[in-house]
Amino acid sequence: MGNNYFRFKHFTVNQKESAFRVGTDGVLLGAWADVSGKTRILDIGTGTGLIALMLAQRCAASVTAIEPDIRSFREASENIKQSKWSERISIENCSLQNFSGHDKSFDLIVTNPPYFIDSLKNPDPSKSVARHNDSLTHKDILEGADRLLTDEGELQLIMPYEEGQKFLSLAREKGFYPADILNIRPAPDSEIKRLILSFSRKEKHFSERFMTIDKGKRHDFTDEYIALTKDFYLRF
Repeated sequence: MGNNYFRFKHFTVNQKESAFRVGTDGVLLGAWADVSGKTRILDIGTGTGLIALMLAQRCAASVTAIEPDIRSFREASENIKQSKWSERISIENCSLQNFSGHDKSFDLIVTNPPYFIDSLKNPDPSKSVARHNDSLTHKDILEGADRLLTDEGELQLIMPYEEGQKFLSLAREKGFYPADILNIRPAPDSEIKRLILSFSRKEKHFSERFMTIDKGKRHDFTDEYIALTKDFYLRF
């Protein structure tokens, strides 16, 4: 993924200027997020526009993407403009805190958020903001979801395991309850490294599932990972 672009089956992501390039986390969330019955989707911190594009490919909903970093915003705007779904995807150069979307207007919010809290920051300011959660805390995400989600809407996001556990606790305090949890291992003998979390305002029994990406050797992908991403990756 060191190229200045990443080509998928139905769109290309230019990523020369973006704070962070196409990565497995974004692809996982874009392929996994539950878009069934959704009509208005918000992608917080769209970066290159990857997740917004993947969701637009998967459903007929209108997608709003927001991105505070100006370089990432410009590149994502061009990626969206060049796609098949440009008429259904709008993008704004703003943070979640400053986003003036109408209250309770989205039935799905997705985000691949910054997640490092107490680690050394990248000297590149845009990459530091994209990776650290100073500018978009867990509390910010939940308050934004409370303001912008419909009563029946869902919040879906991907996080490292430890951060996801912290988010689960805080979400309950803020009135959001898990609806679905996907535990992700890089390989069969690995610990769980990522969580894809889905939340709703209603407390109910939730499903918990597990997925492994590689069979054991890097890029020797499991059947379940191939099935999840085959509509996007050229290699499958």
